[in-house]
Amino acid sequence: MKAGIHPEYHKVKITCACGNEFESGSTKPGPIRVEICSKCHPFYTGRQRFAERGGRVEHFKKKYNIN
Repeated sequence: MKAGIHPEYHKVKITCACGNEFESGSTKPGPIRVEICSKCHPFYTGRQRFAERGGRVEHFKKKYNIN
């Protein structure tokens, strides 16, 4: 590698909004705060919530109050 052209690599502490903390490497110095991590993301936890239940027809009937 050429000297002087690469950014410095730091060990940083990453803190999630859920309270989970872990250490990683980054070119950005200092602590990093994130909103979501693998401890609270629905993909990893398996507690996925779907905003809408049903298909397009059910949505149309609900919108126009059709039985």
